Amino acid sequence: MPSVAFIGLGNMGGPMARNLLKAGHEVTVFDLAPAAIAELEQAGAGSADSAVAAAKGRDYVISMLPAGKHVAATYLGDDGLLAHLDDSTTCLDCSTIDAATAREVGEAAAAAGIGFMDSPVSGGVAAAAAGTLAFMCGGSAQTFEKARLILADMGKNIFHAGPAGAGQVAKGCNNMLLAIHMIGTCEALEMGARNGLDPKVLSEIMLASSGRNWSLEVYNPYPGVMENAPASNGYKPGFMVDLMVKDLGLALEIAARSGVDNQLGKHARAIYEQHQSEGNGARDFSSVLEQFQD
Repeated sequence: MPSVAFIGLGNMGGPMARNLLKAGHEVTVFDLAPAAIAELEQAGAGSADSAVAAAKGRDYVISMLPAGKHVAATYLGDDGLLAHLDDSTTCLDCSTIDAATAREVGEAAAAAGIGFMDSPVSGGVAAAAAGTLAFMCGGSAQTFEKARLILADMGKNIFHAGPAGAGQVAKGCNNMLLAIHMIGTCEALEMGARNGLDPKVLSEIMLASSGRNWSLEVYNPYPGVMENAPASNGYKPGFMVDLMVKDLGLALEIAARSGVDNQLGKHARAIYEQHQSEGNGARDFSSVLEQFQD
């Protein structure tokens, strides 16, 4: 069974590392938060006092970090992972970051003869815990074949989007569309409710009609419609508003670099930034419904 170093044990990384342990992998973890390390140690993981120490001698390195600057600092430079690993280790960065940094790290890894893929995820905390994440991978076909072997223990849908950076572009496209159809779903449900329709009945109507979408079907934003959705649990995330604002910023950066005037993406970010500014950053992104109720 391949050995794994897992770097970054936050809301997503922690459950992902746990699933690797459940699958039988030898997992060594590193995080800047001692409490996060201690929690994984209790679940059976080994630990190290640095990312380099965790990664040396492992078959795979998986990282889940907050932003591009953290990924660059972890992998690049004399103190970075790429300077201390060889071609026996495959590196998979599951962070959601800017595509330019993903390409930079991917190119540096290729120059060092190390397999690397940007492998951002979709599905949120619930899917991370359940092991049902979707992975969008950017890198070589050869590295993707190695990546699939380990990613299958944390997710159920694994896609090769293209060369280095392509995973981040795919993630940006996906989350921009997610924001747009979540906002549209909220608008439609609130419009129906104000005209006397039961949001649950209206949801059933739209699910059987051309308005059907993921937000309506899996993650209904109206309280009381879907028992297990964040909306029916005080909008406990889930996927935080802060993260949606971050991801929309990355999507708009991709659009700007490629000359796409994505008007709906820009409007979605403005709506989520307004919601964030009102103190909702740590709540689930489906709480944007309240923007249309006020």
